Amino acid sequence: MKILHHPHRDDIHLTSVLHALSDPIRLSIIQEIAQHGEQSCSCFTAPVAKSTLSHHTRTLREAGVVFVRVQGTQHFVTIRQEDLEARFPGLLAAVLNGANTSGTGISPGNETGTTSPS
Repeated sequence: MKILHHPHRDDIHLTSVLHALSDPIRLSIIQEIAQHGEQSCSCFTAPVAKSTLSHHTRTLREAGVVFVRVQGTQHFVTIRQEDLEARFPGLLAAVLNGANTSGTGISPGNETGTTSPS
């Protein structure tokens, strides 16, 4: 079984976290986890291929934004809230609040994360 690398709290860098959260698909993954708690990778509703979703999850994990727990063939993803809050107080809440108020989430058929004018 492959061992997944999760950076130590002190090795989480702001530039990596911001890069990981800058993608609309990855941001929507974080929003889903924030709303529903730990999620299996197969439960995400991102409109991308499974391999692309794996890439996004790996990017979030390697940046230190999420923790991936392997149980059998399932991969369960949680946000590393305590670590992120310790390193960058208020950052995650600000990003999630900004994403929720600006409507930048992803919906099926809207892969770019842009919103349509009302």
